[in-house]
Amino acid sequence: MQPNFLIEDQYYESSIIGIDEAGRGPLAGPVVASCVLLDKKIVQEEINDSKKLSKIKRKYFFNYLIKNSKYGVGIVDEKIIDEINILQATKLAMKKAYENFCEKYNFFPQIILVDGNFIPFEKNSKTTEIKSIIKGDQKCFSIAMASIIAKETRDAIMANFHTKYPNYGFNKNSGYPTKFHIDKIKEYGICQFHRKTFEPIKSMYNDNNQRKES
Repeated sequence: MQPNFLIEDQYYESSIIGIDEAGRGPLAGPVVASCVLLDKKIVQEEINDSKKLSKIKRKYFFNYLIKNSKYGVGIVDEKIIDEINILQATKLAMKKAYENFCEKYNFFPQIILVDGNFIPFEKNSKTTEIKSIIKGDQKCFSIAMASIIAKETRDAIMANFHTKYPNYGFNKNSGYPTKFHIDKIKEYGICQFHRKTFEPIKSMYNDNNQRKES
């Protein structure tokens, strides 16, 4: 399945943004959301859901998007994720991305297309519709663009964390529960960027089996 403009084309002459997130599944680091204003000038045949692009292509499109598109970014760290749960943190990150966009450009899009099966925040008086789309990053070009910015932004954050805690391989696994990452948690315990409410960390933390937190 290739993302296209079929969904956006239903909203004739309306301003449209797509919203997506990266980082719901990792054991460490923030959840990051991005919203991007529709830009039909970008060659849609070459842009896909960020998870399906090679790292080189995703980086290329990321650099193009941040130079040639209007976008916003929202970041919610692991401490807030542990406090309010990952779903609520995802919604908050999406809201922050939208607010960042509106503040940065002093512009309020009419249509908001969201990846997932939920509405992340209430629409305001300037919003006509907020529409959730399951697998939207595979169907909707605006959401696919947002997924690229969210993924690349989060990967850069995790690469920065790697410089402080190189044992966990954050620069390669981005905090996801790879065998290597889990083995290193067992060996070294957790660091300040790990999510204590995520398994297997939750069980390790509650059972006092992990080493002293870094």
